[in-house]
Amino acid sequence: MGHDILGLNRAGDEIAYARFSMGNYNATILYRLLDAHHFYAGVSGSGGSSTFSKQQIEKALVAFHQLYNKGASTHSSYDTLPWDLKQILVFIKNCLVTAQREGSVKVYFG
Repeated sequence: MGHDILGLNRAGDEIAYARFSMGNYNATILYRLLDAHHFYAGVSGSGGSSTFSKQQIEKALVAFHQLYNKGASTHSSYDTLPWDLKQILVFIKNCLVTAQREGSVKVYFG
């Protein structure tokens, strides 16, 4: 059991991945940033998915920086983030690249 969260492009190709063990509370950070707490099922995701617009992913990225990266944009500040927060940031950034290109991105919460 655990949280396997996948970002998918229109073709269904995986463009982002985040993995949290079933006891890792940091999974809730990503659910919260995406306003997707209804997909949180305790020890794993619900198995559902949703499509997020470019604006929704941008909002998640802004919220991440405000809460965890204090708005810093330098590479050195990225290096000081704990591993799970780096994973979340990379996930959101990868989803944003796809959403900018395709207009949206699908996220599966397993």
